[in-house]
Amino acid sequence: MNDVESDKEVPAFKRVLIKISGEALMGASGFGIDSPTVKSICRQIREINQLGTETGVVVGGGNIFRGLDAAKRGMDRVTADSMGMLATVINSLAMMDTLEKMGVYTRVMSAVGLEAFAEPYIRRRAVRHLEKGRVVIFAAGTGDPYFSTDTAASLRAVELGVEIVIKATNVDGVYSADPKQHDNATFYPRLNYMDILTKELKVMDSTAVSLLKDTGIPVRVVDLNQPGNLKRVVLGEEVGTLIS
Repeated sequence: MNDVESDKEVPAFKRVLIKISGEALMGASGFGIDSPTVKSICRQIREINQLGTETGVVVGGGNIFRGLDAAKRGMDRVTADSMGMLATVINSLAMMDTLEKMGVYTRVMSAVGLEAFAEPYIRRRAVRHLEKGRVVIFAAGTGDPYFSTDTAASLRAVELGVEIVIKATNVDGVYSADPKQHDNATFYPRLNYMDILTKELKVMDSTAVSLLKDTGIPVRVVDLNQPGNLKRVVLGEEVGTLIS
């Protein structure tokens, strides 16, 4: 083996799915899409793509519209969730545009019919895109009201046979309480799925956790604001919190 081959970084996972909250895209602006923040996130995704790891992405829409919050204010829940799905499409298109400008072939696949903007989600077609080295962004959640984008991420992970879900957040892992508000919050380097449910930790909703628990797909929770964290996970490093 020559020096070039020995120095090559070898990913620990062939196929991953990254769950990114919509709030992560707004940066410090408090609303909407912050271009420098999106570029920073997309650079991390490009690093994974360049390793040869097949990469899917599910992005939320909370930076634009939160269906659950609107429903609490009196809006019809189905209508509110439909608006939330459209917000995820906007975010997905913004990420696609940024990734493609970075030279990364990208496809947006929507769970609802929006053929003028995105491909319809078809599992076999999504797998083929991944096999060809394209980043696939899954928009519009599951396509149904009452289901979160966390559940959508879990569902796509199961359908596509990914080896790990990377939950990209604004903190460096899972804590017993919000570490930004509680100085004595306990950090958990490792948890199992039942811990999430019994301790009522606000990592993913119970539907998403139950689906992953039944299929055995692990989740790694990491800080998206730390450059290189996504790549570290893909290379097999112990970053953030592992849920398995």
